[in-house]
Amino acid sequence: MQQTIVPPYLLDRIADATHRFPLAAEAARRSLLHDAPRRELRGTPPLLPPDRAEPRLPAALPDAPSQPDRRISDAEHAERLPGRLVRREGERATGDESVDDAYNGLGDTHRLFDRVFGRDSIDGAGMPLEATVHFGERYDNAFWDGERMVFGDGDGEVFRGFTDSLSVIGHELAHGVTEHTAGLRYQGQPGALNEHTSDAFGALVEQYALGQDAEAATWLIGEGIFTDEVQGRALRSMLEPGTAYDDDVLGRDPQPAHMRDYVETTDDNGGVHLNSGIPNRAFALAARELGGFAWEHVGRIWYDTLTSGRLSPTATFAEFAAETVRQAERRFGADSREARAVRTGWQTVGVLPATDGAERGA
Repeated sequence: MQQTIVPPYLLDRIADATHRFPLAAEAARRSLLHDAPRRELRGTPPLLPPDRAEPRLPAALPDAPSQPDRRISDAEHAERLPGRLVRREGERATGDESVDDAYNGLGDTHRLFDRVFGRDSIDGAGMPLEATVHFGERYDNAFWDGERMVFGDGDGEVFRGFTDSLSVIGHELAHGVTEHTAGLRYQGQPGALNEHTSDAFGALVEQYALGQDAEAATWLIGEGIFTDEVQGRALRSMLEPGTAYDDDVLGRDPQPAHMRDYVETTDDNGGVHLNSGIPNRAFALAARELGGFAWEHVGRIWYDTLTSGRLSPTATFAEFAAETVRQAERRFGADSREARAVRTGWQTVGVLPATDGAERGA
C-alpha cells in the first residue's frame, strides 16, 4: 500500500483550481489517478506478545556515528520503480539537488533512529534505505510503498519538489518503522495514528538535525513545499492543527484539533490525514510542556509505545493514549513530569477524560 504525504482532499481542491493553477490542476488530477489504485488496506504484521517485544532502551545512548546504507535512484520523470541508480552510500554529491537532498534526508532520519532509539534502519536490522526521485511528470506527492521512498518534483505552481522538506522525508520513512513494529492498520483511527506517528517522527528528524528544542521548533510538516503563490506555511501544523494553510483557492486546512471535531468520513481511508491532527496536538503539547529536546522524552515514550508489542493493529486513539501514559510511567516513573505531561496532552485534545485541572475543550 502506498502512504502519501499530500492528502487526497487537498489534491481534489487543486484539481478544481484550473483558473488559477492550470498546470497544478492537471498535475493534481494525474496524481490522484496514480494514487487511487494504491489506497487499499494491506496486511499488517502480527501483534508481538509481550515477551517478544523489542528490548527497552537505556535512558541515554552514546552519540555514535550512524552507518546507513543509502541508494538513490532517478525515475527520469517516468512512473517506473526503482529507476536508474545514481548515488550509493559514501559516493560524492551528484549536483542534482533532489538526489542529494534525498540522500542527506535519509541519513538524517537514520541518525535519529540509530543514535536516539538504538534502531538500525527501518526494520531494526540494517535495511538499506532506498529512494527514487524525479518520479512522474509533475507528480504532486511523495510516498512510502513498503520498500522505498518515492518523490515527485511538484507542479511548480502549488508544490515545489518534495525532497525540499526534511520533515516529509522523515515522515515517509517513519511509515516503514510503524509497518515493522505496531503495524497500525491504515484505516480510521489506527490509520490516523499511523499518519500521526509519521508526523511525530518526521518532526523529530528535523528537530534533531537542526538541534532545535521543543520551544524553538516550528512543529510544521512539509514546511517549504508550497510555492509563494499559496497562502500557507506547510501541509500540517502539529501544534495548531487547522492553521497550516488558508488559501482563497485551496481552502483552509481542515484538520481538527479536538475529539469533539473528529471527522467521520469514508474518504481518505476514513480521514487518516484529517484526524491525525488530534494526536499530533497531544504530542506537541506534551513536548512543549516538558521543554528541552523532544526526542529525549516524548520521542522515547512514543517509540517505546510502537515497539512495546502491546498495541493492536486496530488501536483506537484512547488505546494508543493509554499505552503512551503507561510507557511514560514505566520509563520515567508514575509521578514523573513526563507521565503528567503526556496524560495532560491527551486530556487537552479530548482523548482521555479531563481531570485534575486539565484543560477542557481547548
